[in-house]
Amino acid sequence: MDSPHSPQVAEPTDPDIDLSVPTQRFEAVRVQGPVAAAVALGGATGASARYAASLVWPTVPGGFPWTTLVVNVVGCAVIGVFMVLVTEVWTAHRLVRPFFGTGVLGGFTTFSTYAVDVQQLVADGRAGTGLLYLGLTLPAALAAVWIAVWSTRRTLAGRRA
Repeated sequence: MDSPHSPQVAEPTDPDIDLSVPTQRFEAVRVQGPVAAAVALGGATGASARYAASLVWPTVPGGFPWTTLVVNVVGCAVIGVFMVLVTEVWTAHRLVRPFFGTGVLGGFTTFSTYAVDVQQLVADGRAGTGLLYLGLTLPAALAAVWIAVWSTRRTLAGRRA
């Protein structure tokens, strides 16, 4: 039995890969390296787009963080459209989902900034605004995904008929 202080070793994705064997370790890097690179490149792209949005539409100190809210809602809507397209319409290259879904959209949406925004609003004595923002963002993001999935499927069904 492991003690709470025993180091935990992460299991490789494929249980047949023994990372202590150099050739198998190289094979794991060869297979997963392009995925990691796609996520990193996509993440840099998405984070840059989010940063650009914050420069174009800055939030005034103490103001409601509309840019972060809109970025998160729009990003979630795009995720909804994208997932329908790559799971129900296209046979996408294996790097499309890691690049665009995880990387670009993961870097574009910013739920960590959302949490910091809430904390800052509360610290600035605007707890009501912080709670409103806290309670508004998650349902708005989930609704954006649902509406995007529904409308994409409906649009595609209309084109097939």
